[in-house]
Amino acid sequence: MSTLFPGTHEHRQKIAGIEIFARIGGSGPPLLLIHGFPQTHAMWHKLAPDLMAQFTCVMPDLRGYGYSECPPNDPQNEAYSKRAMASDLIALMRALGHERFAVVGHDRGARVAYRMALDHPAAVASLTVLDIVPTYAMWHNFTVKLAMKTYHWLFLAQPHPLPEMLIEQNPVGYLDYTIASWTKSKDLSAFSEDALAAYRLHYATPEHIHATCNDYRAGATSDLAADEQDRARGAKIACPTLALWGKAGIPSETDGPLETWREWCSHVEGQGIDSGHFVAEENPKAALAALLPFLTRHAH
Repeated sequence: MSTLFPGTHEHRQKIAGIEIFARIGGSGPPLLLIHGFPQTHAMWHKLAPDLMAQFTCVMPDLRGYGYSECPPNDPQNEAYSKRAMASDLIALMRALGHERFAVVGHDRGARVAYRMALDHPAAVASLTVLDIVPTYAMWHNFTVKLAMKTYHWLFLAQPHPLPEMLIEQNPVGYLDYTIASWTKSKDLSAFSEDALAAYRLHYATPEHIHATCNDYRAGATSDLAADEQDRARGAKIACPTLALWGKAGIPSETDGPLETWREWCSHVEGQGIDSGHFVAEENPKAALAALLPFLTRHAH
């Protein structure tokens, strides 16, 4: 992995009995970068050099992903809730001496990031979400077109062992197909071989297949319930927020990412990027051009 992230070091932190892995590098104000499914922190490698020039970048693997541990699930799927994952990363950042920091998340990591902004507002200086709309908006606005594009929300959330049993027959094939299908080009050309090797290595074990299904089971239960509670009480994300999405990405099938985020945020701006779902890897130059000015203004 050092080939993807020169000048960084590895950190492992026990949090509530679970070991969380992070890669750390750079200098300046702290910046937490949270990956999504079915990836690891390796997804940040194209953005990392520019970001580490200005920020101390902390790039963890979420519980159930990468080098972090996979805790057992519970009947309510709380162990894989975005609330639990956000608590992990708040504790990780505090252990590293960062009480307040900017957060950038992609995919499931962006769901962890906005949950963190709602649950721990004092800790989050700014929030950037890459190619998502809130879980509430996804489940409450499902259309046939969106369901066809995001069938995995329904498939991976099925009770154990159905999705695990099917994916375990050919996990690398499933991973490659899934990632390619979410890109603008519908192939793997946007991904470096080293990054793909990391994704394949970590996803292909039964432990990780099960953990990532639990992530989606939480999405359909505990995560949705948390969003519904916040919606009912009129909670808003208070910090400055940037929403970036691929013009050929997943939220492009919704009513409009920025309009949706305005319902959830007090201060939000955003734009589409010429890419599919994987904004940071498909079009890193455009992603940085949007991200760096926002982070520079709102890093503290």
